[in-house]
Amino acid sequence: MDMRSRLSAALKTAMKEKDSERLATLRLINAAIKDREIANRGEGEEVAVTDSDILAILGKMVKQRQESAKAFEEGGRLELAEKERTEITVIEEFLPRQLSEGEIKAAIEAVVAETGAESIRDMGKVMGALKAKYTGQMDFGAVGALIKAQLS
Repeated sequence: MDMRSRLSAALKTAMKEKDSERLATLRLINAAIKDREIANRGEGEEVAVTDSDILAILGKMVKQRQESAKAFEEGGRLELAEKERTEITVIEEFLPRQLSEGEIKAAIEAVVAETGAESIRDMGKVMGALKAKYTGQMDFGAVGALIKAQLS
């Protein structure tokens, strides 16, 4: 089942169960996907949003909520931080399992060998290949440092 179908089914289930928090988060996800479609249309493309695009959107949404939860905690707004964490839980249901640190290092080594990367200048090739294969399964912000260590 593609991501769109899974999201639609989850939305219908949340409506039937009258789960308002889950329903609100699922509607936010759908709104973000529609925003991406509208942005693509504005660029003259009539391309539907793919599953990898949806995974990227979901990953971005999780990261935004983690930052918000941290800011709310620092500001003493624990109820809002908890709301953000609840949204993260709902969003993560649709993301693939996150890779462990060992799996990430193995994936980097494999991609470095596959692309023939030898120096920091090849970092873009490695990052592009990793994003193509592992979208939604790793934090690419943290992976950059591991790639640098591998290539230097």
